[in-house]
Amino acid sequence: MAVATLTTKPLTPPSKKPLPAGQPREWYVSHNRRLKAMRLAIALLDSGVYHPATADNRRIRSTAERIGVHVPSDTTCRMVRALIRYGR
Repeated sequence: MAVATLTTKPLTPPSKKPLPAGQPREWYVSHNRRLKAMRLAIALLDSGVYHPATADNRRIRSTAERIGVHVPSDTTCRMVRALIRYGR
């Protein structure tokens, strides 16, 4: 009986590049907020939340704790719902 062997390499995270210098502080804040919202939206979609109405602030914040990111603000929660809405 033949045994299959795994020949693929394990996934490695992409290399991080430093953010460009010289931008106003608001640019960095919104950039990081968009990244957090995208991570949360992906985690919610993976867990089966496909409609923005089912992604209330409590569910988004519990997902943030589960994946290990800081608790999102109300603004970030709105961004997560918008990403879920337009990602369908």
